[in-house]
Amino acid sequence: MNSPRIILEPQFSVEQRPLSRRVSELSAQSGYLLIHLLSSRIEGLPSSASLLLNPNQTIRFSSGRQRSELLLVRLTPQLLVEAAARLRLHCTGANLLFRQPLTPITDDPNLCAALEAMDREIDEAAAGWREVIRSLVGQMAVYLLRSHINVQRSDEIELSRVGIVDRRLRRAIEFMHDNCERELGLSEIAAAAYLSAFHFARLFKKITGTTPHAYLATLRIEKARRMLAETDLSIIEIGARVGYTSQSHFTKIFREATGLTPRVFRAAATGSN
Repeated sequence: MNSPRIILEPQFSVEQRPLSRRVSELSAQSGYLLIHLLSSRIEGLPSSASLLLNPNQTIRFSSGRQRSELLLVRLTPQLLVEAAARLRLHCTGANLLFRQPLTPITDDPNLCAALEAMDREIDEAAAGWREVIRSLVGQMAVYLLRSHINVQRSDEIELSRVGIVDRRLRRAIEFMHDNCERELGLSEIAAAAYLSAFHFARLFKKITGTTPHAYLATLRIEKARRMLAETDLSIIEIGARVGYTSQSHFTKIFREATGLTPRVFRAAATGSN
């Protein structure tokens, strides 16, 4: 792999990319993230190991002086909920969470085989390779539900148009999705949930593990990823549409979040179509 390659679909994305920075941070954002080490080593992560991150979880790691290569698979909550419903594992008010998030997995040949098969399909790009990727993602979702995910009951959890959310935060989260292109103050976001800014910030942090503004920044980056891959809009226009009027500031924030500049990300995503 000489340059990153990215496949974006409505319910999942697959990224094949190098990791050259000594310290990197990866976030699951609003979905689920699988990280698989393809080559070299990362401190604390054995060769060919995988990591599973639940929504809103973040991991920081160091690749030292070596150039490592990763496969990143992002799954939307909707994809797992639909798979769980087909298997009759999910019902309203249930939350799906990895049992051992952030713990290196080295003894699961089924998971490793699925991830490495995706990597080969991207490399070889043989006839129908995208169909094979879709099939592998569907199979992996079923396997994760059977072997790595707990279904936790909660009267506060529901599936909304923006994914699995806590009912107490749903209006505020939907408000952020609808208004991420402009500056949003904490009080304005909290008002959408009919809470004071103080109580909303505490509740949001307790439930999601992140702050409202960190969540908003993640949401903006995810929307930017989609627009870079799916539209011909200029980078400066995409930045403006997700709340960044300065292209240099947008590029800096995007690179910090994804490890790639918007231009490199677009080339990697469109080059895989």
